[in-house]
Amino acid sequence: MKPLNQLLRSNIKNLKPYSSARDEYTGEAAVFLDANENPYNQPYNRYPDPYQRKVKEKIAALKGIDAAQIFLGNGSDEPIDLLFRAFCEPGVDNVVSIDPTYGMYQVAADINNVEVRKVLLTEDFELNTDGLLAACDEHTKLLFICSPNNPTGNCLAEADIQRLVSEFEGIVVLDEAYIDFAPEKSWLSKLGANPNLVILQTFSKAWGMAGIRLGMAFAAPELIKVLSNIKYPYNINILTQEKALELLERADEKQKWVELLLKERTYLKEVLLQLNYVQKVYPSDANYLLVRVDDARGVYDYLVQKQIIIRDRSSVALCAGCLRITVGTTEENKQLTEALNMYPK
Repeated sequence: MKPLNQLLRSNIKNLKPYSSARDEYTGEAAVFLDANENPYNQPYNRYPDPYQRKVKEKIAALKGIDAAQIFLGNGSDEPIDLLFRAFCEPGVDNVVSIDPTYGMYQVAADINNVEVRKVLLTEDFELNTDGLLAACDEHTKLLFICSPNNPTGNCLAEADIQRLVSEFEGIVVLDEAYIDFAPEKSWLSKLGANPNLVILQTFSKAWGMAGIRLGMAFAAPELIKVLSNIKYPYNINILTQEKALELLERADEKQKWVELLLKERTYLKEVLLQLNYVQKVYPSDANYLLVRVDDARGVYDYLVQKQIIIRDRSSVALCAGCLRITVGTTEENKQLTEALNMYPK
């Protein structure tokens, strides 16, 4: 890895971060008259902790890492965007990404005027590590990997990821949004040995809290400090922080949800494989299945008429004729399978 200062944009290296009232004083006091807040309607009249210290302490204890290695964002999309703003000079630098994968990497790149060099996965949806490294040059700052990958659903080989982390000179972003559903372990334990690694996780999937918009980025403290310096001061509101703290006390319940969804995923796969218009159900380490069918658009439109919404991924690279189906509750999956059994083939 190149030194962090060599990877950062020059304006970010020279940036003087905004200092809020809550930066200058973080302790307890009887009277707060420093932030021009309305003194009524407590506690919502007060600005939230800009560094979400209590939430990070809970996450750190749960994940077995240091709180200084955690950045919290408005969904995972915020740290993705901040990584572009920190490291990629618009119109000059580029990033490399696997294809197919999560679409926000491309959107964030387009917003920041940064070229994306896409490298196709193999036919088995594995990494083309030689191709990814060959796509990099002196202006490649970020390399995006999603494992389990969206929409393919599979975890990518650990040895291939390690090769990219070891040989790429920039920042490797490993998106683990669906890792709680996978048999493979998170890479969190490897952060210390890989200072160029950024791991993304989220409260939106296994934790069942997409509505609170809370994403997590884990990295070396020096890199986390960069993201904290350039984020908006109060990016996580007090309601989200309170709900996250409540949720983190219910980790056992979250694990039960995961176990139920994994059982339902197995059931759903078995039913889908019995349908004569289903060509293939791909292996999944996530809470969804990628399914190749004879007429993807026809099946999609039919289910819409039944008020059942799935995702047509036919236009995505390597996914022609494929539908992505999220695993629902037992009742939701029953409604889906009953409708699919009645599909006019």
